[in-house]
Amino acid sequence: MSEPKKVNRKLYYSIGEVANMYNVNTSLIRFWEKEFDIIKPKKNKKGNRLFTPKDVENFNKIYELVKVKGFTLEGAKNELKSKSFAQENDGEADRNEEVVLMLKDVKLKIAKMLDDLED
Repeated sequence: MSEPKKVNRKLYYSIGEVANMYNVNTSLIRFWEKEFDIIKPKKNKKGNRLFTPKDVENFNKIYELVKVKGFTLEGAKNELKSKSFAQENDGEADRNEEVVLMLKDVKLKIAKMLDDLED
């Protein structure tokens, strides 16, 4: 994945800083903010957008899909949804595996207890 120019890790980045990282216009960032719900900058009292590192990471995902790989906006949205869904399911599968292992362990302990009671 293409990385933005190295910038000191900050809590918030201005729209201009994000634009400079990717060498794009601020209008593109505003447009993608409306098109993609994964970019949700906070706004200060003046109404200036404040992008978190997570927002920048999400912008990078969109930039990679649209500008580097040539996806349409709709295609990028679908790709992001499918990846998000896959990641959620991977996490669920991991949790299910853990639960199965725990249950097997409990089953063995109960079987041992029953054997001990029968003796």
